[in-house]
Amino acid sequence: MIQIDKLLTAAITQEAEDLILTVGRPPMLRLNGELEPLRTDTLTPEDTSALMKSIAPERYQQRLQEKGSADFGFAFKNQASFRVAIYRQRGNVAVVLRLIPWRIRTFEELGLGAGIQELLFRPRGLILVTGPTGSGKTTTLATMIDHINRTRKVHILTIEDPIEYRHEHRKSLISQREVGVDVDSFANALRSALRETPDVILVGEMRDLESTQLAIAAAETGHLVLSTVHTQSAQSTVERIIDEFPAGQQGQIRIQLANSLLAVLAQTLVPRVGGGLVAAYEILLVTSAVRHLIRDNKTFRIDSTIQTSRDRGMRLLDDQLLQLYQQGIIERTEVLTRCRYPEEVAKSLVEIEV
Repeated sequence: MIQIDKLLTAAITQEAEDLILTVGRPPMLRLNGELEPLRTDTLTPEDTSALMKSIAPERYQQRLQEKGSADFGFAFKNQASFRVAIYRQRGNVAVVLRLIPWRIRTFEELGLGAGIQELLFRPRGLILVTGPTGSGKTTTLATMIDHINRTRKVHILTIEDPIEYRHEHRKSLISQREVGVDVDSFANALRSALRETPDVILVGEMRDLESTQLAIAAAETGHLVLSTVHTQSAQSTVERIIDEFPAGQQGQIRIQLANSLLAVLAQTLVPRVGGGLVAAYEILLVTSAVRHLIRDNKTFRIDSTIQTSRDRGMRLLDDQLLQLYQQGIIERTEVLTRCRYPEEVAKSLVEIEV
C-alpha cells in the first residue's frame, strides 16, 4: 500500500512544485515545470481514494461527493503546507497537492527591489500581484506580508482560500481567515473586515465583481490592500478590472482605481539553467502620469509608459526575460515562449547574439 507520508516527504525532499495522484499512473512530481514519475506502483482507484481520505477532512470528502471537487490546505509534520485539490475524473478520485514551503523568501531572493518594499509602508492603496496559476503569486504576497509583519506595528488581516503560508505575530498582529472555514466568501469577509480594524488587508484573490469592488473601496478608505488577479501583464490587469464592471460604472471605477492603485507586479516562473525556477517580473508603479492614463481611458499607453520609466524602477516582462537570458540564467527558448511581443523580442535576441 502506497503511504501518503512517503509521497509528501519525496515532494519536499526533491523541492517539487506539485504532487499529482491519478489512477493508471504512478505518483507524479512536477520538477522545474515538468512531470516526472516516482518509482512506485501504478495507482489504482482504491489507492487514490485511500490517499485522499488520509488527508482530507470529512467536510471536504462530503463536498467531493456532492460537487465533484474540493480545495483545502494541509500542513505536514511542521515541514511544509500543501494546497490540495481533490476531484473526480472518469469516476475515480484524483488529487493534486501544491507544495508551499514554510520558509518565507526574502525580497532579495525574489529579485524585487526597494521600490516595492517602500510601497508596503503606505497607509492606504492597492497593490496587485498577477500572473497565471502556478506563477508564484502566493509566494510574493507572503514575502510582502512577512516584511510588513517584521517592520510595522499594525493589524494585518488576510482572507485566503485556503491559508497557505502561516504567519506568526511579530511586530504586527496578524489574523488569517480561511474561506470555507472562518467565512463563507471573499466578499463577506471583506464586508466584515472594516469592522475588524485592520490596517493591511490581504485578499487572496479578487474573484468576482463584488470582491473587486469591495477591495478597491477598502484601499480608498484608509487600508493597504494586497491581492491577486489572473492576468498576464500590468496593462491587461488594469483593463480587466475596468471591463469587469457594467459600462455605466466604468467611468467611476476608472477614477477609483486611478486614486487607489499603487503598483502591479505581473510575474511568471521560468526554468533556470541547471535546475530550479526563477521569477520574471513586469513592474508598474502608479505615478501621476499613469493615474491620468487610467482616468482618461488611455490604458493602451501603459506599456510605453513603463518602457520610458525604467529609471523609476518600472520594467516590462520582455525586458527582464532578455536580461535573464543575457545573464545566462534562462534559455533562449524560454524567452521566446514566455514573452509578450515575440517579434520584437526576436529582433532583440539577434542584436544580443551578434
